[in-house]
Amino acid sequence: MDDLKTKKTIRDYLPTRRRLIQLYAALLHNANVKGYISGQIFTGNTKYLCVPGLNCYSCPGAVGACPLGALQNALASSGSRAPSYVLGILLLLGLTLGRTICGYLCPFGLIQELLHKIPTPKLKKNRVTHALSYLKYVILAVFVIAIPLWYAARHVPMPGFCKYICPAGTFEGAIGLLANPANEDKLSMLDILFTRKFIILAVVFAACVFIYRAFCRFLCPLGAIYGLFARVNLVGVKVQQDKCTRCGLCVGTCKMDIRRVGDHECIHCGACVDVCPTGAIALRAGKRPLREKKKPGDKPGAGRYIAWALALAVLLGALVYFNGPWSGEETASESAPTAAPVDESIPVGPEVGQRGPVFTAPIYGGGTFDLADTRGKVTVINFWATWCTPCVNELPHFEKLAQTYPDDVAVIAVHSDLVTDDVDGYLANFDYTIPFALDDSGVVAAYGGSTMLPQTIVLDRGGVVAYNKVGSVTYEVLEDLVKPLIGE
Repeated sequence: MDDLKTKKTIRDYLPTRRRLIQLYAALLHNANVKGYISGQIFTGNTKYLCVPGLNCYSCPGAVGACPLGALQNALASSGSRAPSYVLGILLLLGLTLGRTICGYLCPFGLIQELLHKIPTPKLKKNRVTHALSYLKYVILAVFVIAIPLWYAARHVPMPGFCKYICPAGTFEGAIGLLANPANEDKLSMLDILFTRKFIILAVVFAACVFIYRAFCRFLCPLGAIYGLFARVNLVGVKVQQDKCTRCGLCVGTCKMDIRRVGDHECIHCGACVDVCPTGAIALRAGKRPLREKKKPGDKPGAGRYIAWALALAVLLGALVYFNGPWSGEETASESAPTAAPVDESIPVGPEVGQRGPVFTAPIYGGGTFDLADTRGKVTVINFWATWCTPCVNELPHFEKLAQTYPDDVAVIAVHSDLVTDDVDGYLANFDYTIPFALDDSGVVAAYGGSTMLPQTIVLDRGGVVAYNKVGSVTYEVLEDLVKPLIGE
């Protein structure tokens, strides 16, 4: 029997072409290596672009936006503008690649496949798994579409899937950031919601060990969206019907819950290509074959090596670009406002007991806000964003504070410039009297802010920082912070 075993070569231990593409895609999605070192989210210009796979926007290495998160935020803002940009991107990706993205380009898909390689008994597909595969369409309808639209009617951003379910966000975003020692002070922000999402993540990861791509098959709404284009997407596995013998070997070999090659559950991984006895199946881009069944004696041509050399060059170029000073990302030292020329004995900085840097910022609706003009008052600075649910929920507290102490307290709400959305359109729905500014002069960076929102800073009458923390606040907390500073 030993003589009948095929002797393995070094090539048998090398990653397959699909695995290399998955690794390259994961690295390109998260090319901001320095983000893992600093514990900060990349804020360069490419963050406005949607990547094809499921990859959390808040991951320290992410250089683009997750299409699923972008869709939810766009729907949450649909009361003031149509989500045409995100829908157009999803339409383009669906028509061209469809669920080929799931099989080749999705970083979270790669994580699931690596987990499945852990040696344990595996659960094969059956009628139950096929029925469960439709659950992701329910999640798409409820958490990605219905919940954001429901809250949009109330002018509250609510990315339902990201907030309550997404394991990619928990693993890449929350854990990716909080695992960095630079963010240990943010651990106090964790609440029951994080605990629930962490449990979901643990269950998903455990399921992936026993079930091939469990999240992809049963829960992923992005895969559900791409699956809608199964009949029309340009790139994918195609069957030449005149060569097909209807043997069923392709469907039986596939680990996904497909009923036929290339249907809405197919991720176009190409496993069926290798087992088809007649060579009827091929991965194609239109009519051009990208992967066909190997014939005895076939050797890779020069074009294959050229393609991999170009892919490696693109990857290295991306790593160099996103980790260099030319990435388009501002730093605190480049954008910090100048210090106030008062009481030079007190150092300038965002820490409690230091002078708060002065700044001048344009106000939505016209005019400017100059922090130097608030000297003599207690000043409350709030960092917020329209897409941040805790932020918009606490805005009325700042408005009430300004109305309650008009002679002693000045309030300014500074919108993050990470993603600006339609701030004017959002504010038009309310009667706020406090000034709202855009962070185009580096106010957030100057006060030690991060991409975690909301954040509140309180300055005493002399402009010295008395409070500076990330996290939601109530009106009672604000009043307790302000009263001692105004002498009550």
